[in-house]
Amino acid sequence: MSGIYVIGVGMTPFGRMLDKSVKDLTREAVSQALADAGAAIGDVGAAYFSNTTQGLLEGQHLVPAQMALRDMGFEGIPMSNVENACASASTAFQHAHMAIKAGVTDVALAVGVDKMYHADKARSFEIFDGAWDVHEVDRTLANLAALGEGMETPAGQETPAGQRSVFMDVYAAFGKFHMKTFGSTQAQFAAVAAKNHRHSVHNPLSQYQDPYSVDEVLAARAISWPLTLPMCSPISDGGSAALLCSEDALGRFDKARAVEILACVLATGTNRRPDEVERHVTHRAANQAFEVAGLGPDDMSVAEVHDATAVGEVTQTENLGFCEFGDGGRIAEAGDTTIGGRIPVNPSGGLESKGHPIGATGLAQIYELTTQLRAEAGPRQVEGAKNAIAENAGGIYGIEESVACITILGR
Repeated sequence: MSGIYVIGVGMTPFGRMLDKSVKDLTREAVSQALADAGAAIGDVGAAYFSNTTQGLLEGQHLVPAQMALRDMGFEGIPMSNVENACASASTAFQHAHMAIKAGVTDVALAVGVDKMYHADKARSFEIFDGAWDVHEVDRTLANLAALGEGMETPAGQETPAGQRSVFMDVYAAFGKFHMKTFGSTQAQFAAVAAKNHRHSVHNPLSQYQDPYSVDEVLAARAISWPLTLPMCSPISDGGSAALLCSEDALGRFDKARAVEILACVLATGTNRRPDEVERHVTHRAANQAFEVAGLGPDDMSVAEVHDATAVGEVTQTENLGFCEFGDGGRIAEAGDTTIGGRIPVNPSGGLESKGHPIGATGLAQIYELTTQLRAEAGPRQVEGAKNAIAENAGGIYGIEESVACITILGR
């Protein structure tokens, strides 16, 4: 099997963009990706469009790809709409990769766009209510509460339910379990957040570009203990895109800046006990991806992980094999995951700073890692970056994410 390559990437700024539509953001991200590759709309043989919010907020429940992409001139080709909660964009990328691998086309487009801001804030929070089993809410809440048993919220740190999304409570439960099981601390979670906010200062597309110290993170408004506001990703508007091609088609584009896709693995969670951390969906998917790529954790130069909260980054650095289970907080505190450290994680600033438009997040990770491997990241560049890994997960089933996608890129 010949190689498959990322030949173009595009990304809008992430943030509050009430004056831009889904079509506007699609056009901006896709046009950038085409220009980056030296490609035209007519070169694309299939398109995969990720969006999770337009149906709820605008009523475009069906065929959003056909509406957004045809509006900018795509016609006739197969278009597929992709939804996999927060892993939607990486799933679109994986589908584009599979289409080329299967010989359906030699050039495929993956694009993710979401607008999450709404005049009615409650509508924005409703987005997350469908990312778990709506028929098993009480059982899911009980499972999550059991994870945190023995780690009570300190007095004065309680936050009314209406001031946070349900998924911040989910990650708080994960955080309490980690503290109880491995002895991690709130200060270690704060070290992750402070590091990511420092990285974001050098990312002009990031929603927030303000540095925080660990003490400032700890002193910020409580969201859902042990999480404070800078430890949590915001809601966001934005779009991102990637153009992929086969090795046979590579000569038609800017071959010098192509990045090879060494592995792209999509996995679904399994029922497991909380202590069976080695069976976590992301850990299983990462192991499979490393096997496909013929590489291991020590071969990675840089990573983008799904830090919907700082707790998420702690657990995902463990799942990717960058440290032993339980040591994710300690390696962040020691500086291992900062730019210049042993394994830089989230040089983009991560979801905590860059923002998290659900349907665009996974492709934003591909944008960042492609930029890093091309040595075009400027002040946030990881020196000598050769191999990179992206972890993007979404939804909740039981005690872990419902789905995870792992992508390994190389130069």
